[in-house]
Amino acid sequence: MINTKIYKSIYSLAEELLDADRRGDQAAFDAHYAVLQTICTANEDTDKDHPEQWETLADFTESREDALALYEKALSKAVAINAKDHMASIAFSMAMLQLELGQNEAAIVNLQNAKASANKSDDKVLKAEIEEQLAQQLAAR
Repeated sequence: MINTKIYKSIYSLAEELLDADRRGDQAAFDAHYAVLQTICTANEDTDKDHPEQWETLADFTESREDALALYEKALSKAVAINAKDHMASIAFSMAMLQLELGQNEAAIVNLQNAKASANKSDDKVLKAEIEEQLAQQLAAR
């Protein structure tokens, strides 16, 4: 379970990042991103480390390759604590990014993993998105 204080910080930073992006304020975006990055690295390999902070950092990382590496880190942390909801959402995000990068086979593997992880999830919207993308990618093979 994620520390409540860290969760609130991450959630607040995500809102600030979205707002800065919406306004086109790159300086504010970069400043909030740096704070989020600091939280992640400060908590890494401590009892406060959680996949959600790394997934959020990946969500706002502009370089696709860097974002993919951060999703990998988030996924390994989710697997370590058997956080199925996080495993599903992270694998789905990775798959969507891999599709953008033309890594279709890797994306299919991540979509299949996301589907397996989401089986016990209550998030019907995520399940439907995973199913839809997986069906599309398998049909396009």
